[in-house]
Amino acid sequence: MLTHFDAAGQAHMVDVSEKQDTKRTALAEGRVIMRPETLALVMAGTAGKGDVLGIARVAGIMAAKRTSDLIPLCHPLALTRVALELEADPVASAVLIRATVATTGQTGVEMEALTAVSVAALTVYDMLKAAEKAMRIEGIRLLAKDGGKSGAFRAEGA
Repeated sequence: MLTHFDAAGQAHMVDVSEKQDTKRTALAEGRVIMRPETLALVMAGTAGKGDVLGIARVAGIMAAKRTSDLIPLCHPLALTRVALELEADPVASAVLIRATVATTGQTGVEMEALTAVSVAALTVYDMLKAAEKAMRIEGIRLLAKDGGKSGAFRAEGA
């Protein structure tokens, strides 16, 4: 059942007023694939715009907090945790991004985690596009979520 549609098929924000407050967490991931020489700029800290991973981390945190401004039917949430891990992976020639988001509330934080990863990846691209325009943003997905009526979810292979 798709919860963002009413009986007439019209889009609406889901009424969560009857739901219990529970601790809710979500973990999402993604990656930015690039040439080894572009990744070397990240690893050496010599990208022209500055600290790629640090700035992308802050961008992801900011994005998680603004998810309801970006995704029309998301509820505004008081987040209790937003943590981003970004690491250079020389084997994959990529920047790997993981976001963990938490709250205690009536609805989950999956969209906040996915938004954090997406905007962090876009920020990596923005900061490195002068060096390489052919970078690819890939594999953005929800890895896990806990809390709420539907309970726990773990992605296959996560």
